[in-house]
Amino acid sequence: MSPKPESALSVEPEDDNEIKPRRKGIYLLPNLLTTGCLFSGFYAIVAAIDQHFAPAGMAVFVAMIFDTLDGRIARLTRTETAFGKEYDSLADMVSFGLAPAIVAYQWGVVRIAEFGHEWGRFGWLACFFYAVTAALRLARFNARAASADKRYFEGLPSPSAAAIVAGFVWASRHWHEPGLTGLIAAFTVTAVAGALMVSRFGYPSFKQFNLDRRVRFVSLLLVVLILVLMAVVLNATDPPTLLLAIFGTYAASAPIIWLVRRLRRLRRAAA
Repeated sequence: MSPKPESALSVEPEDDNEIKPRRKGIYLLPNLLTTGCLFSGFYAIVAAIDQHFAPAGMAVFVAMIFDTLDGRIARLTRTETAFGKEYDSLADMVSFGLAPAIVAYQWGVVRIAEFGHEWGRFGWLACFFYAVTAALRLARFNARAASADKRYFEGLPSPSAAAIVAGFVWASRHWHEPGLTGLIAAFTVTAVAGALMVSRFGYPSFKQFNLDRRVRFVSLLLVVLILVLMAVVLNATDPPTLLLAIFGTYAASAPIIWLVRRLRRLRRAAA
């Protein structure tokens, strides 16, 4: 049997530039920030159960900070992954879906039940309705993320809805005897925030805001003046009340704009 030629036995050297498949894994920094969001939501729930409503409200806003940072850090460092998106969505459900609902429940349901069983059921259903709408809002966002207009959110974002509910409870931390009217207002705010999440109103996302873009000096001066004004108002006003006013204005802006446009169309049609 004749030996094989040398060329047939030779092995080609491996190319040092050959692209090797990347190992599947998770990135530490963005997912650590997402964990901070999840922890803040968990802390809000525990604090509400222990009747510490001011720390519970603060924790929801801290969760919003973590939620804002994790996505931006992932985009800046190019560490976006499918795992991170799913993890972020689950953390949002806890921090902006369950936590505000439980905070509102613990703050008001026990008190409103004193006015009758039916009132207690109203509060229970309002809080559950909020939790359900938060889940639906997140599911719709994930399903339409690829084709949605990045400039706008369809429906009130869950962090903004959570800020309204948590801000209301936080602002009412010294309101030991709110009465039936105050309790009804609290659960109405919770239910309305939930309804706005699953609405079709368009809310600006501010995702097109670019810090690297050149701006006019007047615009920069205006931003500085706004920041100074906010700092003055924060020192003169109760912070939770101010935060509630800011996010409440944002939530009401879309329905108001829709109503104004609707009235203009009716006037044009009548003319």
